[in-house]
Amino acid sequence: MSDAPLTPAGDGLPPAASPLTRAALEIDEYAATLGWDLPARLFALVDTAALRKADPRLARQLGLADDEATGLTPVEQEELPAGAELDKFLGTIAWPDQVAGCALVVERLMLPPGAEQSRPKNATEKELADWVANHPQRQEVRITAAVLRDGSREIALRLREKDVAREVLTGPDLVPGLTDALLATFS
Repeated sequence: MSDAPLTPAGDGLPPAASPLTRAALEIDEYAATLGWDLPARLFALVDTAALRKADPRLARQLGLADDEATGLTPVEQEELPAGAELDKFLGTIAWPDQVAGCALVVERLMLPPGAEQSRPKNATEKELADWVANHPQRQEVRITAAVLRDGSREIALRLREKDVAREVLTGPDLVPGLTDALLATFS
C-alpha cells in the first residue's frame, strides 16, 4: 500500500449511516478536489482501529487521531497501469488479510433509464460507445464504488453538472456490475 492519505473524518462531509458509506463519500470528496477527466483510482479500505493498533507510526503519518478508533481508512494504491482494461486489471488483484475492503473511482458516461429504447440494434461496442458519447441526454459521472469482504457495498455517484457534495447520490445498488467486480478481488 502507498502512504497517500486522504483527509480524515471531520472534514465537513455529511455524517453517513455506515463506515462504508462514510468511506465512499470521503473518497468521492477527495477525488472531487483533483478535478475531472482523470484515470481510475484504486483504494484499500483498512479498519482504522486495527491500523492504529498494528502500526501506530503509520496511523500518525496518515493523520489518524488517537481517539479515531472506528471506521475505515482509505489508502490510495499506486496508479493503475496506463491502457489497462479495468475488468482485466481487477482480475489480477489479490488483497492481504489486513485489507477490509476496497474502493474504485472511475468516470463514465451514463444515460437515463428510458434511453435504452433508442439503442441501435446489432451495434458493435465502438458504435454503442459513440452512440452514448453523442446522446443528447448523456451525463458525465464520477462513480466511487466501495465494498467490504463481507459483501457490503456502497456507491457514491457525482454528476459533473451537479459537482457539489450535497448532490452526490449514494446507494448500494447504483452500479452493481462494478461492485460485483470489486468483490471478486477478494475471492
